[in-house]
Amino acid sequence: MAKSTKKTDKELSYAELITQKNELKRKYMDLRCTMVTSHVDNTMQKRTMRREIARLNTFIRQKETAGVQK
Repeated sequence: MAKSTKKTDKELSYAELITQKNELKRKYMDLRCTMVTSHVDNTMQKRTMRREIARLNTFIRQKETAGVQK
C-alpha cells in the first residue's frame, strides 16, 4: 500500500496518526461493502488494511504512554 506522506508512521505526530487511522478505517469499511455487493480483484487488500490499522493503533498507544497530549 502506497504511503501518502514521506514520513514513516513512527515519525508522525499523534494527530496525524489519528487522522490516518480514521481515513484507513473509512476505506476499510468501504472495501467491506464493495466485497459484499460486487467483485473485488485483490481480496488480500482487506487483510493488509486490517494490519495497517493495527500497526497505527500500536503507534498511537506508544505515543499515549509516552505522555503525548491528545
